[in-house]
This record gives sequence, C-alpha cells and structure tokens, in this order.
Amino acid sequence: MSERGLNTVSFAGHVASSAQFRALYAEGMGLVEETASYLDGPGRAASKVLPRMASVLYAAESMRLTTRLMQMASWLLLQRAVNNGEMSRDQVLSEKNKVRLDSFNVDRNAPGWADLPEAFRDLIERSLRLQNRVAILDREIYRPNEEAEIVADNENAVKAQLNLLQTAFSRS
Repeated sequence: MSERGLNTVSFAGHVASSAQFRALYAEGMGLVEETASYLDGPGRAASKVLPRMASVLYAAESMRLTTRLMQMASWLLLQRAVNNGEMSRDQVLSEKNKVRLDSFNVDRNAPGWADLPEAFRDLIERSLRLQNRVAILDREIYRPNEEAEIVADNENAVKAQLNLLQTAFSRS
C-alpha cells in the first residue's frame, strides 16, 4: 500500500452523514434565517443612517452575504438529499457544479467598513467561517485527492484539516 491515500481514513464521509452534519445544517439554515431577519428589520433601519461610503459598502456586502448564504444553503440541501437517499451521488455531483463555495474574500480595510453596524459585520464573519467549513467538507467528500487550497485568510492546510476534525467530533 505505497500509493498515497490508501492508508488514510476519511472522516469527511462520516461527517457528511452524522449528527455533526445535522448540526452544521441547522447552523447554516439558522444563519440564513437570522440574516434575512436582520436585513429586513434592524439592518434596513441601520443602513438608512450610514455615511455614504458605508452605505454603498453595506449594499454591496449585503448582496455578497445573501449570495454566500444561498450557495451554502444549496450545498447543505444537496448533501442532505444524498444523505437521505433522495438523490444519487451522481445527481448531486451534477447539481453541485452550480454551487460556488470559493468566495472567501472580504476587504475589511475598505472605506466605510468600520462604520458598518457591528451586527452586520458579525453576520459576515460568521458566514465566512461557515462557508470555509462547508468548502473544506465539500473538498474532502467530493475531491479528496486535491491539495488543500490556502484561503484568503491565510488559513493553511493543517488548520483546514483541524477544522474538519473539529466539525467531525464537535458536540454542537
């Protein structure tokens, strides 16, 4: 067994069909609901009193945030469908090609960032962390032979693997 990977254990397959996945799913869908509620309520009111630069940034970031969350929700729903036997792995692979999990970049130094409401910035940060966890899990399940990519936050392959293990064994 000299070929790389033959002696490795895939925790991703375990996570994808476990209580930890259900917790990740609940966290993701909860964040979608929380964000929608914020953007329709307190966020709408807060955005009306922002300085001009922050107002423009708020509009752009809210679109990125909702897009990021919808992409993650799509992935989570597809994974839940394969876990529940509602879709085959091939069907999921076909649909999964439409889902993008690679937009980690946020410019925290952009003019107006500091003026954005703290609750809004918190939703962005939480969505980025969740997106990273989902992207790591996606890579481990569907592209296990790919090298780990270093994301914009300078996260390295070791940290990515630790995050995957934390997801696999957390008691959330």
